[in-house]
Amino acid sequence: MSDTPASPDQGPGRGLDQDTDLELTVALTHTPGGPEHVFVLVSRSGQLVESTLPDPAAAIAAVGRFGERIFFPEPGPPKLCTQQYGGPQVAVVTGTFNGRTVNSRFSLTDGCEIARWRALSPLLGGVAGSTGAI
Repeated sequence: MSDTPASPDQGPGRGLDQDTDLELTVALTHTPGGPEHVFVLVSRSGQLVESTLPDPAAAIAAVGRFGERIFFPEPGPPKLCTQQYGGPQVAVVTGTFNGRTVNSRFSLTDGCEIARWRALSPLLGGVAGSTGAI
């Protein structure tokens, strides 16, 4: 799993284009030990094939804008993150993005993780921190 935060404010990542394929499964829990909500997003050649997300178009846009950088962060110096707590939610995203294996964990444990979560909140079931709900 990738624990290295990617800052979504560093410009757009590789967008979804006509050659882009993705097949992602999101397992979301709102509280430790709580029920798991599972969402699926599948796109072939940039076209939506299947989704159980509330807003698949927004999820595809978010993945196109931030996915590559968040799922596959480039190595670099450690990031300084604000020490704040956004809530107990955890989302694990698995699957493939442009043929590359995705296995990323998202949480709301500090400012960097909150920024990652907000960048891909449509993919994570539309939950934008502790104020959102399904």
